[in-house]
Amino acid sequence: QVQLVESGGGLVQAGGSLRLSCAASGGTFSRYTMGWFRQAPGKEREFAALVRWSNSYTYYGDSVKGRFTISRDNARNTVYLQMNTLKPEDTAVYYCAGSNNLYAQSRPSEYAYWGQGTQVTVSS
Repeated sequence: QVQLVESGGGLVQAGGSLRLSCAASGGTFSRYTMGWFRQAPGKEREFAALVRWSNSYTYYGDSVKGRFTISRDNARNTVYLQMNTLKPEDTAVYYCAGSNNLYAQSRPSEYAYWGQGTQVTVSS
């Protein structure tokens, strides 16, 4: 059974940075497409970023493009989300997700494995 555990969330002022981590266990991590999604209160889950197995392909949602960077370390079974120039509208629970589909895109339904989420709060 694949398990994903996020860490690194917290409270930060607008303009600040945070780095989220997601540690995976129980599966062949290096073969998964890994993604980060977020969900604010009263809103649908929103795609933030994904990275393919080889780290050579990344894709970002429009709301985070240019500010967030996704990366992975297959030796450590870990995926990261570096978040810079944070804004109050980035406040949400951030979820790590994994997909067996090597070419998974931005739909939550494409991801079979999910972490519990980590809260990110950006104050103005």
